[in-house]
Amino acid sequence: MTRTTFAILGMVILCAIATVGVNLAQQKTAPAQPAVAVKAQAPAAAPQAPAANLMPVESQSALLKQYCQGCHNPTTKSGEMTLTSLDLAHVNQTPELTEKVIKKLRAGLMPPPGNKRPDRESVKTFVTTLETTMDRTAALRPNPGSRPFQRLTRTEYARSVHDLLGIDEDVEALLPADTLSDGLDNIADSQQMSATLMEGYMRAALKVSRDAVGDPHSEPGSAVYKLDRTASQLHHVEGTPFGTRGGLATIYNFPADGEYDFRALMHGTPTGQLFGWVPGEQLEVSIDGERIALIDIDPKMSESTPTGLNLRSGKISVKAGAHRVAAAFPLRHSDLFEEDIAPNEHTLADTDIGDYRELTELPHLREFEISGPFNVTGISDTLSRRRVFTCRPLSQQDEQPCATKIVTDLAKKAYRRPVTAEDMEGLMTFYEQGRKDGDFESGIRTALQALLTSPSFVFRLEKAPATVKPGQTYRISDIELASRLSYFLWNTMPDDELMTIASQSRLREPLMFEKQVRRMLKDPRSESLSTKFAGEWLHLPDLYNLHPDAFYYPFYDHILAEGMKRETELFFDSIVREDHNVLDLLTANYSFVNERVAKHYGIPNIGGEQFRRVELNDDYRRGLLGKGAILALTSVADRTSPVLRGKWVMGVILGTPPPPPPPAVPKLEETAGTSAGKPLTVRERMEIHRANATCNSCHRMIDPVGLALENFDVTGQWRTLDKTASVNSDGLRVHTPGIVIDTKTQLYDGTPMDGPATLRQALLNHSDIFINNLTEKLLAYAIGRRVEYFDMPLVRAIDRDAAKNSNRFSSLILGIVKSPAFQMSMAQPATTDAVKENK
Repeated sequence: MTRTTFAILGMVILCAIATVGVNLAQQKTAPAQPAVAVKAQAPAAAPQAPAANLMPVESQSALLKQYCQGCHNPTTKSGEMTLTSLDLAHVNQTPELTEKVIKKLRAGLMPPPGNKRPDRESVKTFVTTLETTMDRTAALRPNPGSRPFQRLTRTEYARSVHDLLGIDEDVEALLPADTLSDGLDNIADSQQMSATLMEGYMRAALKVSRDAVGDPHSEPGSAVYKLDRTASQLHHVEGTPFGTRGGLATIYNFPADGEYDFRALMHGTPTGQLFGWVPGEQLEVSIDGERIALIDIDPKMSESTPTGLNLRSGKISVKAGAHRVAAAFPLRHSDLFEEDIAPNEHTLADTDIGDYRELTELPHLREFEISGPFNVTGISDTLSRRRVFTCRPLSQQDEQPCATKIVTDLAKKAYRRPVTAEDMEGLMTFYEQGRKDGDFESGIRTALQALLTSPSFVFRLEKAPATVKPGQTYRISDIELASRLSYFLWNTMPDDELMTIASQSRLREPLMFEKQVRRMLKDPRSESLSTKFAGEWLHLPDLYNLHPDAFYYPFYDHILAEGMKRETELFFDSIVREDHNVLDLLTANYSFVNERVAKHYGIPNIGGEQFRRVELNDDYRRGLLGKGAILALTSVADRTSPVLRGKWVMGVILGTPPPPPPPAVPKLEETAGTSAGKPLTVRERMEIHRANATCNSCHRMIDPVGLALENFDVTGQWRTLDKTASVNSDGLRVHTPGIVIDTKTQLYDGTPMDGPATLRQALLNHSDIFINNLTEKLLAYAIGRRVEYFDMPLVRAIDRDAAKNSNRFSSLILGIVKSPAFQMSMAQPATTDAVKENK
């Protein structure tokens, strides 16, 4: 693409995105309004709560006055909440406050620990009364909310490109990170637009179109892959050839037939020497499992030598297309890797491995770079080219009709809707410009680049029918519903079957709709519910923020972290695929481990890299609370953190996160670690910390939850002693005898606990709030906006229906996708500027 064409494309994109920005501003500024009309065939409104024994207003007032208003009044405003003016006869007039009260009481958080509490039956009846009033009001005036559009997240962009063109791209290197809102990255009103993001989309489209179509005139480029010091390189790495150790493997899209250069940078010592003294070591570079280079490693190389710590393959011919490229070390010293001699946990980050230090004195890969193409000879046939070139012009006269067919087919799928004459006019203009600057394929590549930067691809746009007035609710089209469904369940565009049914307006048929949902849940692509939704809900990406102190935890490495993360994803996936009761997320007595994770947990007789299902003999490993990934991401480098673990349980499991600490509150690290020369456990230091009155109000609710998990160390291993250390006469840290861990405590509602099993049971006593929170999170993920107070009656209705089917995961999914919030929308008023412009 010429600079002129690229500049024109940039201006078109900027104008288009600016138009979408007006819609975004409209979405943010327009308040939710009551529905006044319903268009088309609307899904049934959320069912009302069943009849129940309700609490009279007088009894509600007495309960509130006795137990709540002493703290929640205009003077103290505890929790930024005042209840003295709450009109219990008309709680539907203060819906946001009422829903907040419901959630706090359902979770058992109020009254706080130490305060006198009403009996549980009274609380239950009071909450049911509030919920019944709110649910009946919602049934009379349904509000599905509004979300005019969503921008594709990085994950959705990558998966959509894969389904459209059959190539995998590393979009993290091309697009800036997505903004999180309540832990999710697909919430529309947090998806800000910027010049940086626009440039990222243009950069991504340029690379994707180049990789998909190929470019015989492409300038040489490069891609760099890095390995951390905490990545173990003593054993085989998945994707590399068997008979090798360490290194890495990746899928790389070679844009053309030509020569490519492969460079490897080795890890060095602090003095700049090569890390590794064993002679005869080599680095093998392979493509699709076939060796293309074997490079000798000179033990005497250093940063001061001409090549530094770099190894180069020299230029090697490679055919265009996606290939698995690997760089690894052939096993030359197998005697060093016997199980009783070399634990595979050791990495370059280890500082205390004693007699095993010599085992890590082997070369370790730090960085791997692919550069090219050089001396291009053409473009071989590839999967992506077969998807793009569905026809071939036999003469110059055939070029325009063939190009029109190719661009139409691509746009129809990429835009997830029928294409219009206006769509094609713009895309074909770019084709013609690209054809003018080059050949037929250059024109197609330019059109594809324009398509990939179009708001119709980057955004999931939804338009209200022209006949619908602001404030009215309407049913979204079947085409839009298909996109909502596919990006919810698959994180990618609809497939041909779903689009065909939607284009025939048959998706709205109840039986057909449920059939498609169940088909999609069984499809392998629904694993995105585990890798994407569950990952964000459970905060799994936070695991990579943990870098345990190697003095205390010398066997923790990146491979273990990846394994524990994968264990958690597979565990969640089993709940989805086997359609379990969602409470099994807390109670299931099985998990998924490979050799590395099994060894960490002390599970015998597991070998190899493959994960397999195992029954758990230890009660404390059941469910999410026993997963190493969860326990590690809620720890800090040198100690466990009952606060982080308590906050995680309250926020993720119960959906009631505690408020952030006041700015003047000292950190736990500022609390002395010893008393009268005696080391203090984390619990003892927490008790000193809580003596601060400012800290106590929150910590007395958070800490007991985390302390019940204190038998798990920073890396999720089970222990009975709290590791401690002291400084010897040489100024070095040395291990000291551990202190017995005390996990006896009680939940904020008074339930006694003494470890993971009793904590789990205490949480099951509030299973309704756990299911409610999971439904709420799934709903937000599905509709791409935060769940508001007016959505809570729907959440409760979905949960009631799911309870009739043993709380199966599919029941929650079906309840969400059949709901008005998923299938309907509310027309928003025009912004002030837009109104003036129209006048």
